[in-house]
Amino acid sequence: MRTDRTFTMLKPDSVEKGYIGAILEKINAAGFKIVAMKLTQMTRRDAMKFYEVHKERPFYGELVEYMTRGPIVAAILEKENAVADFRTLIGATNPAEAAEGTIRKLYATSIGENAIHGSDSDVNAAIEGAFHFAGRELF
Repeated sequence: MRTDRTFTMLKPDSVEKGYIGAILEKINAAGFKIVAMKLTQMTRRDAMKFYEVHKERPFYGELVEYMTRGPIVAAILEKENAVADFRTLIGATNPAEAAEGTIRKLYATSIGENAIHGSDSDVNAAIEGAFHFAGRELF
């Protein structure tokens, strides 16, 4: 199932450091159309549910704490080949390994505080988008 939409979150470190505008500019310049976006804060329960796939991993508790420490910007983006193109735009999870010019190379400080989330598949993009947005919030 290939779609032309993906889900992203600008994580708390990006919001805290004032990178929202710069990151959105890179997203727009890469040809993505924002079809839904909001500034919100995940509750502990939200973060635990959203990252449930990682609950057995040793970093799960830290991840939940990190994602609930401040606001995030959640967005659904549209573009042909959205998931793959967005993963390329954001770069590797570890900013030290991310390609030059990628969002994580520019704005992330570590694997743990890696600035931005991007869905890893079309299926997860749909699930993650539906987690944060009601149908009436999509344009």
